[in-house]
Amino acid sequence: MAAGKIAPLVRAGLIAGLVIAGLAYPLAALAGIGVKAGSKALAAMPEELTEVPTAQTSYVYARDGKTLLTTFYEEYRKQVSIEDMSPYITEAIVASEDARFYEHHGVDAKGVARAFVANRQAGGVSQGASTLTMQYVRMALRDSAKTPQDALEATEQTTQRKLREMRLAIELEKKLSKQEILERYLNSAYFGHQAYGIYAASQIFFSKTPKQLNLNEAALLAGLVKAPSAYDPAVGDQKAATDRRNYVIDQMAKMHTITPAQAASSKTAKIQLRLTTPPNDCISIPQKHNDWGYFCDYLKSWWQQEPAFGRTPDERLENLRRGGYRIVTSLDPRIQASAMSHVLDKEKKRSRYAHGQVIIEPNTGRVLSMAVNRTYSLEPNPKDRNYPNTVNALLGGGTMAGYQAGSTFKIFTMLAALDSGLPLDTSIYAPEQYVSKYIVARGPASCGHHWCPKNSSKSDTGRQTMWSGFGKSVNTYFVQLEERVGADKAVAMAKRLGLTWRTDVDRTLASPEHAGGWGAFTLGVSDATPLELANVFATLAAEGNYCEPLPVRAILNPDGSKAKYRGQLVAGPRCHRVFSVDVARAATDAARCPTGYGSARGSCGGWSTSPMVYATLHRPVAGKSGTTDNNRTAWFCGFTPQLAGAAFVADPDDPNDFVGGGRSTMSKYTFAQTLNDALKGQPKLKFTPPSKQIAWHGDRNGTDPDDGN
Repeated sequence: MAAGKIAPLVRAGLIAGLVIAGLAYPLAALAGIGVKAGSKALAAMPEELTEVPTAQTSYVYARDGKTLLTTFYEEYRKQVSIEDMSPYITEAIVASEDARFYEHHGVDAKGVARAFVANRQAGGVSQGASTLTMQYVRMALRDSAKTPQDALEATEQTTQRKLREMRLAIELEKKLSKQEILERYLNSAYFGHQAYGIYAASQIFFSKTPKQLNLNEAALLAGLVKAPSAYDPAVGDQKAATDRRNYVIDQMAKMHTITPAQAASSKTAKIQLRLTTPPNDCISIPQKHNDWGYFCDYLKSWWQQEPAFGRTPDERLENLRRGGYRIVTSLDPRIQASAMSHVLDKEKKRSRYAHGQVIIEPNTGRVLSMAVNRTYSLEPNPKDRNYPNTVNALLGGGTMAGYQAGSTFKIFTMLAALDSGLPLDTSIYAPEQYVSKYIVARGPASCGHHWCPKNSSKSDTGRQTMWSGFGKSVNTYFVQLEERVGADKAVAMAKRLGLTWRTDVDRTLASPEHAGGWGAFTLGVSDATPLELANVFATLAAEGNYCEPLPVRAILNPDGSKAKYRGQLVAGPRCHRVFSVDVARAATDAARCPTGYGSARGSCGGWSTSPMVYATLHRPVAGKSGTTDNNRTAWFCGFTPQLAGAAFVADPDDPNDFVGGGRSTMSKYTFAQTLNDALKGQPKLKFTPPSKQIAWHGDRNGTDPDDGN
């Protein structure tokens, strides 16, 4: 490159060719070269500055887009335009760091000469000569480092590093205006106290935006850049911080950006901080909303599985902490508060039993609430039990297997039967105990080598249909229905509806070679999470339109654009049809029976297992309760046309610990009361009855029941 391209440096008056050797950092290696040699050395440096986006904070909001849940960051930082900064901060940073910023072209010739003389007189490094542009170059090189060695080379005190900074600064000033350089500098600088960039500094020290900074505040922040730890007024010497602030104010007065009177008045003011500690990660959820932590944990787990954010879970998490996203979640604070109040009404946080529920929006899959009677914390419990202070995916979305869900699994057998062409009025005699075709090892539930399930009550004996069998939860009816349709089809239906097999036993039994013999599946012996089951019933509410559970409503990139992957919105619903509308309506009609609401097409058999649900909710509702042997767990899963949910009670630490018959109705009331609150003021939408063809065998004479039921 021609020497003319480094004219700004040559014009610095390279005193006897030795000025370069007198820069702020050890440049003694150039001490013996002249202007020509120095020019060649500088010309050999790279011209282009590789700039990568600086790490920015990701903000996570509730469904309303205003309520801040938490933030994720490695460096607390948010980009802000120079138009959104107080003029005081731009003036203060120039006065503090580079008084001739508007005069030089990247390298300050006078500053270089001054530093050379001062350092020669001091016999070492006593002054620097880095301009704001050179400092920004150093930051950019540091932030673009891909390896520790790159980072070291970007900041080490060597001749090579200094020359590279100078060359890149000169080239950068040809491409960017002074205002653009100032903006980038202020968004990159470290102000101490975990504040990266002026937005973070304004928030952390003064709890305000950069636009709102006054003269004193701006001078204080500008003074921190030189030595953040030494001048930090929050943890260091207030006198040192005040002296540094006053130095900056004096410099501003010398530059005539403020008047002498302003300077004098400002220097007498005491430092007044209003410190803010920005939250970071799920554990920093506000204490009064500790229950949000479980939803946040689910969001984080979901994010780590999304290919849009990186190749591996670790890379995706790093992207969350550095990417500067604005994430509007699906969490509805009002529904969450109601869910928590009803959960805690029935089972306190100190209980060994976990009681919780998940609420989902049909047709979008968006998770509106995740409530459980636990304290979200990273601190281990001294008793090494799950309650109350262990982070655990109790509600779904993590690695936990879940819990056996009992008779709620009858929904999969009924859906498989309806999908195979069997109508709702399929009539089967249900004895008190039934000798099934399924071969099992000898045990309490076997008759020889056959599995022989029983009903929970002798009153269940008799001829049943899907309406009455589901409404009264008749075990021997559903085992026979499963035999007709095939256990493998019931298992396949559950998989289509999002169930995942997390234990070795479940994975083995659900495999193609074993699923056909898994007769006990219909009685809910497989583990499932509340998130999964809530979404199963949300699919019924959506008339067969399955949507993946989703914790977000919108994800915006730092530039305000919507995050996409392969052309699709990352936060958009991911839905597909898993069975026909008529199958969904038929299953819904039978699922109206357990709640006490009653079906539109057939008889529920005179009584139901969960009549308190409709009695509490007073609007069209369908669902299914479920308990396991000896009441180890107690569930209710249900839906209205607008909302779906699943509530449970169990001991997560001991699957053999019985929650007891006294807790068998707990989940039913929790579900009904929460939906009653959530739907207050909303219209009482009705379910659409199924067709005659899927309700009854052949033709049916007589008048249809009231379809408006």
